[in-house]
Amino acid sequence: MSAPALVLQHGETGPPGLLAEWAHQHGLPLEIYMTHLDGPWPQVDGRPFVACLGSKHSPADREVPVVAQTLALIARAVQEDVPVLGLCYGGQVLADVLGGQIEPAPEAELGWYEIETDEPELVPAGPWLEWHYQRFTLPPGARELARSPRGLQAFTSGPHLGTQFHPESTIEIVTQWAQSDQAKLTALGIDNGVARLEAGREHADAARAAAFQLFDAFWQRTQTFLERRDS
Repeated sequence: MSAPALVLQHGETGPPGLLAEWAHQHGLPLEIYMTHLDGPWPQVDGRPFVACLGSKHSPADREVPVVAQTLALIARAVQEDVPVLGLCYGGQVLADVLGGQIEPAPEAELGWYEIETDEPELVPAGPWLEWHYQRFTLPPGARELARSPRGLQAFTSGPHLGTQFHPESTIEIVTQWAQSDQAKLTALGIDNGVARLEAGREHADAARAAAFQLFDAFWQRTQTFLERRDS
């Protein structure tokens, strides 16, 4: 492996969390690039995969330089057959690059949710942490893996995997988002976003195990793809 896996982090409060913990357990080096800070953007050549995490932005915000640069980097990864793991905003970016649409969700998903999954060995049913106001549609040629009543939750396209939920996040991480989103929550009639998260505290251990299962399955698929690609 000539280069570490690349993780795009889009803000101080959006760390790789359980993804970093999983990678450490596997001895898999990560390079975490903070997209909101000034600096040359990294290359994708030679990466085992690129992970794109959550963001306060939408892929539709193309006039925002960091969004345009993120879309361009993920497009390069897809073009160069570097597997992409897109999580929430990252899943939206991946869907956008592959030709899907980004649109307002009919109802924001904020808190703990179970999903309907076609491949529980790759995408367990949860409950998962979610925190999003938009959703993506299935890109042309992609395969739907999971859904909720409010929209698509996971898809694959070749070696790439996109999710609308946050397998990488913990209650502690999402609590920061709930606190900063209080005005949005109030407008939605939600008095206490942190309480919604804490109400699912008993799910935290199972969600961690499910996240590791998802990352394991993605990594196994990635290794198989890279072996075929490079043979």
